[in-house]
Formats: sequence, C-alpha cells, structure tokens
Amino acid sequence: MRFTLLVILSLTLSLPAFARPQRRAARKAPARAAKKHPPVKPGLPNPDSKDPKVIGKRKPKPAKRFSKKEFRNVHGGTHWRIDTHHGPVHVWIPRGYKRKRAGIVVYIHGYHANVDQAWKQYNLPRQFRKSKQNAIFIVPEAPTGKEDTVKWNSLHQLKKAVMKANIRLPNGPTVVIGHSGAFRTIMQWTNARLLKQIILLDAMYGGQSSFDLFIKKKITKLVIVGSDTAHASTQFLKKYPWAAVRRNIPGSYFNFTKRQRRAKLLYMKSQYGHGQIVRNEKVIPLLLRLTPLRHL
Repeated sequence: MRFTLLVILSLTLSLPAFARPQRRAARKAPARAAKKHPPVKPGLPNPDSKDPKVIGKRKPKPAKRFSKKEFRNVHGGTHWRIDTHHGPVHVWIPRGYKRKRAGIVVYIHGYHANVDQAWKQYNLPRQFRKSKQNAIFIVPEAPTGKEDTVKWNSLHQLKKAVMKANIRLPNGPTVVIGHSGAFRTIMQWTNARLLKQIILLDAMYGGQSSFDLFIKKKITKLVIVGSDTAHASTQFLKKYPWAAVRRNIPGSYFNFTKRQRRAKLLYMKSQYGHGQIVRNEKVIPLLLRLTPLRHL
C-alpha cells in the first residue's frame, strides 16, 4: 500500500507545472468574478441587463431647458420671453422685487389676440407696474377664438415651464386674472393648490360649476367684473346672497369699503366696455390691489 502511494506521488511531481491541479487558482476565481460582477440586491436593477427599461432607469435623460430672451428696463422691470411647447410665455418682475415675500400673478388674455399681441396692445408690463405689487407676473399663450384649444390645462405645468427657463418662482400666493375667453383656461385651474384668488374681467361666459367649487374653499377669493357678462354674473350671484356688490368700478382703491376689500366674493358692474376694461389701464392695476399680494 505504501509502495503504491509513493509511486503516485513520484508521478505527480514528475508532471509539468501546467498539468498540475491548480487548487489555489480555482479557489480565487469565484472571488475575482464576484468583484467584476457583484451580486444584485433584491429590488435593484441589474446593471448588466440589456432590458431597455433598466437602461432607462440607470441613465435618466436630463430635463430639457427652455430658451428665453431677456429685456432689461421694461417699464422699470425685467422682461423675459420664453419659448415653450405650448407657445410663448412672457414673464416680468418689477424694480424692487423681493422673492422671499413675493407672490405670483398669471394674466390670461382673451380672444382676437395672441399673447405677443396682448402683451403690447394692452401695455401689460406698464399696468403691472402701476399695481405696485411685489409679484412675478406671468402671461402665457391662450385660445384666440372659440375653435382654438386651451394651451395650458394645468397651472402647475405652466409654473414648471417657467422654472425650466431658469427663472426661480416665489412661494407666495398665486393670483389669476383673465379677460373674456380666458374663462376656458381658468376654469381648469380652480383645483390648483396655491391658487388663492381669481379675477374675472368680463369673463363669466361659462365654467360656473368650477367657480362654485373654487369659492367654497376656505381661503379663496373671487372678484367678478361684468359688462357684456353682467346678466350671467348676476345669475351666478343669486346663489351667494352674502356677496359684496358694487354698481361701478371705483377710481381709487380707497373708494372700496372694508367689506368690499375683504369680501370672499365681490362683483362690480363695469361702466367701461368689454375691450376698455383691459385697455384703459384703470381696472387691472386697481383690482390687483384687492389681492393677498404685498405692496412694493
């Protein structure tokens, strides 16, 4: 038996080095493989997977930025025109703007003019400056007629588009003001979380059920101006006998009574025509004073 073992041992030693059993290398091989391909933890994507879904999760595409043009000293403020997938968006901030204490005003134009035309024809930056509100003013594209579609179905998406142009928004209250056909856009925003006030400039052509839901929230305010929509507006008011009512639009903020300033629902019969409401530069600056925004 011993003789047999000695023979086997001598034969093994006489073999070339490459023919000997590699016990140590065999033991190290799994360890090296483990370093190159570490075990995948449950619930995590396999980095070596060729599944396109896994690859997409591993390498997310960066968010696309919107380009903008900047115009300084526009009626004492800074103006940007942003190119978005839903048309141009104008943004204006006044001189003395303080973001920490500021809010947001979104103006929606009516029919028969696109956003670029409304921006110039209605002298919107000058009207915003006259309001003396510490806010960032946003004017997006909106329907120009009955056959045109709503461009922005979500107020949140509009704000995201502005931020994609590297414009930082404040965290203060949001106020939406719109003229005429703007009701089609605004009625879809009434559930927006930070929307505190809506101002309808002769725009009660529809959306009454949406505005009903908005006015029933705890901290909201609705201001209605009626000219061509005077009848529809007064019909809406019948459900709210506690609403404050004025027979005209005053010439000064100080002509409002305390009740009218604080009213959750305020209606004013306009002595100005449908188009004059946004052109005469008397209504928009005045009504923006009836908001929770801070005065500059």
